[in-house]
Amino acid sequence: MTRLTSCPDAASVADRAAAQVRTVIEQARAERGVAHVALSGGGTPERTYRLLGEDAEALRGTEVWFADERCVGPDDPESNYRMAYETLLGPAGIPSQLVHRMRGELGPAAGARSYESELRERLGGEPGEPVMLDLVLLGIGPDGHVASLFPGSATLAEEHALCLGVENSPKPPPGRITLTLPVLRAARGCLLVAVGASKSDALAATLGEPSESVPASLLRRERLTVITDDAAAPPAPNRR
Repeated sequence: MTRLTSCPDAASVADRAAAQVRTVIEQARAERGVAHVALSGGGTPERTYRLLGEDAEALRGTEVWFADERCVGPDDPESNYRMAYETLLGPAGIPSQLVHRMRGELGPAAGARSYESELRERLGGEPGEPVMLDLVLLGIGPDGHVASLFPGSATLAEEHALCLGVENSPKPPPGRITLTLPVLRAARGCLLVAVGASKSDALAATLGEPSESVPASLLRRERLTVITDDAAAPPAPNRR
């Protein structure tokens, strides 16, 4: 069952989310010697990244992946990697060899193939089976999209690939690279962070019946943790 926590404001959400990430990393390191964590872009996770960036020891040995990326270079203002580097990776001093960025400058198709190879090489698994990340940190759009998996998209039907290129994203830029739904569902945990009244309908739909019209609703509920502020939170009976 989904764990949902409501906090009074965005700062409290970031505090709680950062604490959750630290807990997952500590547990993964204790059990397997390393933690594999995937980051998302967008404004919502940025506060959490800044807090994590202040705690280098908590991130020691963590291998960092990405849930999606825009097809731009790593120095572009639109780059998810750039935002993560400026707020978390750089301040925490995470070694470059532990950071696996999606190469958006290659374009959607080539970038997706490159990242799939890197995931498979590092995390193993049989061809056609998803790899297992320890945690994927996700934001959610007002339309219910997560990573670059958008409502009604053909990418939601993918069963075997680890990564896909997106040519016609409804949000600019149109070219993107994204982890697939099977990878998100196979992760040991997904942490979904939602802030603001504009996310309230999408979050309520996420906790309702699974539907391709709300990609976030297709995540595995028993492995999903939601941290939200009061403005985005569903009705009180669903909170904890």
